[in-house]
Amino acid sequence: MVKKDIDWLGVGALVVAMMVWASSFVALKSAIGPLGPMSVIFGRMLFASLCFVYFIKQFTKLSFTKKDLKYIAVMTLFEPCMYFIFEAKALQNTSAAQAGIITSMMPLITAVGAGFILKEVITKRVILGAVLAVMGAIWLSLSASSDANAINPLLGNTLEFLAMICGAGYAISARHLSAKFSPLFLTAIQAFVGAIFFLPFAIYEYNTMEMHITQSAFLWTLYLGVVVTLGGYGMFNFALGRIEASKASVFINLIPIFAVIAAYILLGERLKFVQFLASGVILTGLFISQAPIHRLRQLYSFLRK
Repeated sequence: MVKKDIDWLGVGALVVAMMVWASSFVALKSAIGPLGPMSVIFGRMLFASLCFVYFIKQFTKLSFTKKDLKYIAVMTLFEPCMYFIFEAKALQNTSAAQAGIITSMMPLITAVGAGFILKEVITKRVILGAVLAVMGAIWLSLSASSDANAINPLLGNTLEFLAMICGAGYAISARHLSAKFSPLFLTAIQAFVGAIFFLPFAIYEYNTMEMHITQSAFLWTLYLGVVVTLGGYGMFNFALGRIEASKASVFINLIPIFAVIAAYILLGERLKFVQFLASGVILTGLFISQAPIHRLRQLYSFLRK
């Protein structure tokens, strides 16, 4: 029997999810201008929830144990609830470049957490690939120009680190739940809980901030809800049903690459040569963590010839 080396369907789903999530930076930047940050997130979750109304009857037929409910509560608390609060506040205090450095730490946080909680085997190769990818993400973040103001970098970076812990907790919880529940349900429950959770924040902003619901802001928020939340989380939850959380989380390091490309295409930001090099380091780290050891040995032998 031929051994399956790489789950290409799972890998493809992860790459698409990272591309979609990376585009959210442009969407958020465009929508938050006329609207408050919590209002944008609420709108995002509301639009995503509307996409799942049709499936509610199907979801009511599912059976849940107390352990299932506990993991669902933990998953949704981690993300979208706490994750988006920490990240929104972090970006108000630190620069995008510094936040990007902290974001690149998520794969290692997830790998450690998955090893302790899910008892996943973390090989030296996965750790090496993750570390290399993190180094590339840090290099990419440092080389990127940013217009954000770092009002309180220490506070902002601390909040971003807490957001990454929440992101890792979400990935581990979703990995456990994916053995029983479909990606459709896991994505839907995140949207429903997120809409309810962020509603009071949106009401508060509406009564305390001056906001303008422009057509552009509405369309960007709609994109965040339907494409980013529905498509991105759906793809990621699907992949977690096929690939270990520690390996899947390494793909988070693709987000800086796709974000730079999206910013270049949609915002006209130029791509520096050094960012190409940093992107290459990230891709190398991903390849090392995913490729089977005999493939790496074949590549090493080929390069030595």
